[in-house]
Amino acid sequence: MHVPVLFNEAIEALAINPNGTYVDMTLGGAGHASAILARLSGGRLIGFDQDMDAIDRAESKLISASSTIHLVHANFSQFKDTLKALNVEEVDGVLFDLGVSSFHFDEADRGFSYRLDGPLDMRMDASQPLTAKTIVNTYEPRDLLHILFTYGEEAFARPIVKAIVKARETKPIETTSQLVDIIKGALPEKRKAQKGHPAKQTFQALRIAVNDELGVLERTLSDVLDHLSVGGRCAVISFHSLEDRLVKTVFKKSSTVDHPADLPTMPTTEAPFRQITRKPIMPSAQETQENPRSKSAKMRVIERISPR
Repeated sequence: MHVPVLFNEAIEALAINPNGTYVDMTLGGAGHASAILARLSGGRLIGFDQDMDAIDRAESKLISASSTIHLVHANFSQFKDTLKALNVEEVDGVLFDLGVSSFHFDEADRGFSYRLDGPLDMRMDASQPLTAKTIVNTYEPRDLLHILFTYGEEAFARPIVKAIVKARETKPIETTSQLVDIIKGALPEKRKAQKGHPAKQTFQALRIAVNDELGVLERTLSDVLDHLSVGGRCAVISFHSLEDRLVKTVFKKSSTVDHPADLPTMPTTEAPFRQITRKPIMPSAQETQENPRSKSAKMRVIERISPR
């Protein structure tokens, strides 16, 4: 069952205007989208998801709403072009929930789970050509190392890559269970005895690489801030340190005025944005107990305070 993370906190953070225009960048199970729609009386919701199954589920769940809905089967990197096509110049709120949907983890055929046997896929958009299987079987060792170090922060990246390269020389690595066995075989016993699945970081790294998650997020955040109305807010729920670090950097830069040291500072000068909270909003103890997948979630919120 899909349970939206930081559900109440996210909806509250958006400070929804009933007549406003809101964008759910990651529809997933449409939990957050349903709550946004429930608070709109004449407004508009635009929802993105690159998974057509998610679009179909959201459509059946949201279609009876009275407010205008536009569901877009595309990566949220198409945000700017979609607004232009809809003749929307600015929006009042944007929500990113960057966690992988429970539907993806629970469906073995999607290849996201290290606990279920399935094809080594990991594509959010099943129509794109690049898969985890391609990366694992064809990328140069140095490129695999970069992916595991950078996107997975995997301390044992070198032995894992060495084991992958050796295994693929015999036969292609085609399933999640094959890769899990290779990873386990490359790790020392003390690492395998630690809490957490030994393949978690490698699978995270491959998923990020397959879907260019960090690159897309950074580019899209810039577009979103450019299109926020005065008083409009952007809330981002992230699930690992790489995402949170990126969001923190973008929000800090946007809400800070960098005055040259050798020039006088005008007292009325201010940044066009303000951060709603300096520290990220975290799930409550009750939520983490009821939904363990929420444990690593962090939400940061920013608001435009001066005209575009």
